[in-house]
Amino acid sequence: MNQGAYVFSQLISLASPTSFKTCVKRYNGDHKTKHFNCWRQYLCMVFGQLTHRESLSDTILCLKVNANKLYHIGIGEAIVKSTLSNANENRDWRIFSDFAWILIKEAKALYQNDNNLDLEIDNPVFAIDATVIDMCLSLFNWANFRSTKAGIKLHVQLDLKTAIPEFIEVTPAAIHEVNILDTITFQIDSFYILDKGYTDFKRLYRIQVAKAFFVIRAKDNLHFKCIKSLPKDKNGGVLADQIIQFQGHYASQDYPDKIRRIKFYDPEYNRTLVFLTNNMEFKATDIAQLYKHRWKIELFFKWIKQNLKIKTFWGTSENAVKVQIWIAISVYVLVVIAKKRLRLKQSLYEILQVLSISIFDKTPINEIFSNPIQQNFKELNTNQLNIFK
Repeated sequence: MNQGAYVFSQLISLASPTSFKTCVKRYNGDHKTKHFNCWRQYLCMVFGQLTHRESLSDTILCLKVNANKLYHIGIGEAIVKSTLSNANENRDWRIFSDFAWILIKEAKALYQNDNNLDLEIDNPVFAIDATVIDMCLSLFNWANFRSTKAGIKLHVQLDLKTAIPEFIEVTPAAIHEVNILDTITFQIDSFYILDKGYTDFKRLYRIQVAKAFFVIRAKDNLHFKCIKSLPKDKNGGVLADQIIQFQGHYASQDYPDKIRRIKFYDPEYNRTLVFLTNNMEFKATDIAQLYKHRWKIELFFKWIKQNLKIKTFWGTSENAVKVQIWIAISVYVLVVIAKKRLRLKQSLYEILQVLSISIFDKTPINEIFSNPIQQNFKELNTNQLNIFK
């Protein structure tokens, strides 16, 4: 129970300092450090994320204004901007990456029985996608993307049942997202939902060989022959359900097995979509419904870009950028853990907004959210996004 601890400390208490020390020791992060160690660095950056600071200067100023409270939240005495900046530039970003994965593992255990799909399915369901974060070429020349701009790409494999990441990798934006399929370990009987940008039949065949399933949008120039036509459910929007084989020279070599082609009509937006899958058992309408849920990864990208500081960076080196991104991800997971452990009914957006204005409050977190007024928070764009839009 809370004994007068600040809200910030209550939230941080959900993370294990012992696990963090293990990550620090793994990369010798506190070597020759006297006062400002990795844990204090982490707390400062988390504070900046939770309170929506716009820069390191903004974060340091806010900490200095509350200097008499810093000891009680674990940061200790106030620091100068250069100290935090140097730590972000020089301390191995993998410390914070490894710690984020520890939190993700804990969150997965808490949410293992959840299913946010409106579809009864026992198989794990993942969406794989990437988002580009634009950067200034003159400041981030290591992330060269195009002739006039720089950028990084955040690759994510998201568990669609729980909205918890299963895989994350940060690369320069010039790396095509399809290459990330080479680094993912595919789980038996799991579904992987992909956009048409991931069309690479050799890589898709790896999923088939791994005894997993994929659902992907087909490109318009697909050459195939129909081996068998399955019964159609026109009332459900299924215009065609076929077992096919690729006819193109490279496609037939890269994917020698038969594959299923489903043509689906969405009356809401008057569009016809074609899906490819190696699952031969599910109903065609269920396959279309699975693909519709791919949009949840777009919502995930939208949420973290709107609510966490990963679009503007507080350092220019690759290490500093990755430190900031991985700490932002750990903040997202901490909020996810708090929601489940404290049985909070509010959305993640509502929780984060309330935390940001209550950071130095000493009320127990669950009491703060027991007030129904807190549920009146609304996101900037409350329109529901639709995959078929």
